[in-house]
Amino acid sequence: MDTIAWTIDDILTATGGELLSGERYSSFEGVSIDSRNISKSDLFVAIKGERHDGHRFIPDVITAGIRGMIIDRRLAGRQPIEDWQQKHITCIAVDDTIRALGDMAAWHRRRFNFPVAAITGSNGKTTTRAMAAAVAGQKLNILSTFGNLNNEIGVPLTLFRLTRSHEAAIIELGMNHPGEIRRLGKMCQPDFGLITNIGPAHLEGLGTIEDVMTAKAELLENIKEDGTIVLNGDDALCLKIGASTDRNVIYFGRSRNSDIRAVNTRIKGIGSAFTLELPEESIEVELSVPGQFMVANALAAAAMGCLFGCSGEEIKAGLEAFTPVQGRMNFKQTQRGFFLIDDTYNANPDSMEAAIQTLVSLEEQKKKVLVAGDMLELGSDAESLHEKIGRIAVKSGVARLYLTGDYAASVAKGAQNQGMPDADIIKGNKGDLVKALNGFLCPGDCVLVKGSRGAGMEEIVRQLEASVESV
Repeated sequence: MDTIAWTIDDILTATGGELLSGERYSSFEGVSIDSRNISKSDLFVAIKGERHDGHRFIPDVITAGIRGMIIDRRLAGRQPIEDWQQKHITCIAVDDTIRALGDMAAWHRRRFNFPVAAITGSNGKTTTRAMAAAVAGQKLNILSTFGNLNNEIGVPLTLFRLTRSHEAAIIELGMNHPGEIRRLGKMCQPDFGLITNIGPAHLEGLGTIEDVMTAKAELLENIKEDGTIVLNGDDALCLKIGASTDRNVIYFGRSRNSDIRAVNTRIKGIGSAFTLELPEESIEVELSVPGQFMVANALAAAAMGCLFGCSGEEIKAGLEAFTPVQGRMNFKQTQRGFFLIDDTYNANPDSMEAAIQTLVSLEEQKKKVLVAGDMLELGSDAESLHEKIGRIAVKSGVARLYLTGDYAASVAKGAQNQGMPDADIIKGNKGDLVKALNGFLCPGDCVLVKGSRGAGMEEIVRQLEASVESV
């Protein structure tokens, strides 16, 4: 089999846990934290978080036939340990089940000697990770992060999917507080690292953009000594990181000093075309996804492709085959004839501005409309940053604004100060906005829907779509 079993000794060594019940010779094929979706051969880890406690579901997993679990040592006294011992159910107690999950993931990663890449950044990390997987997948059997599993729980779940059949892995690392990238990096032990850019995201948990830079730079601490860091050559803070490290650095960007460059960039249909300059060759690439900022993501993915040994043709094939992650600049045409850009996966000031620029750059569409929800985790700068988005939208040529959320008034204020008439600024709940949009949009118009994950803007997309055909 391609999977590698977990023995009791493996688990105890990885976690420093204590065997409370069960036989020392037991083993498990996988690790799970979901009592609703777990195989009988898996080990159940009872995660105790702020909102949910997996210990509540222990009776359910035992009823389902699970024969082993990891629990919080402080809660062991509440469990029927003697009964489990008689039933040959394995129970291991640890000080912190979330930390134990990560420690096991780090242990599992060390079982494999193929290259692992870790990707982080303020914007574009999900798209870049998917693009890099599409590129490297032309040559290797790649494990890549699924969905948004990029935090202290998601990264371990991704690493647990590593099997002997894989030849490389590309792992996305998210962050909203200092120390998180360091912890995730220790789990991955990457050969290669990539920072897409540094921008004003997660300011609430970090403070300033310089603090964001410091937090992202934690990635370098765990890159292997002979490893390589890929950095954005057009980003001043990434350049600062590159100047301070002794690791090998590859830069991507449009600047002349970048190792992986894009020249002769132009809009082609809803996508972009450019000449990709690699260290040893140049090749023409056409992206089928909207947004000039996608070129930067493609350059980052191309740099990763080079590190994985991909040829220029393989890099080109991967980039041109790429399709957007759900909720990331998905371009659709509705049955009513207007166009819809679904960019509801997440938002911060830089990604919001880039999405607006993409909207207004679409030449064949008529009226350009922005539906904006809140950008979260911006701390004390939230109001001013939302106001700035209102100003940017008007300066860019957006015809109308449809706003919802706690900061709708701030976006509206910025738009009004930039000269947009009140009649073109509509505020309300999601249902109100959908009704107003349906009364305004005509065939050929284009509407961009965007907001942070917690804003739930995909609800508006679903109602506007009704029935759509992808373009």
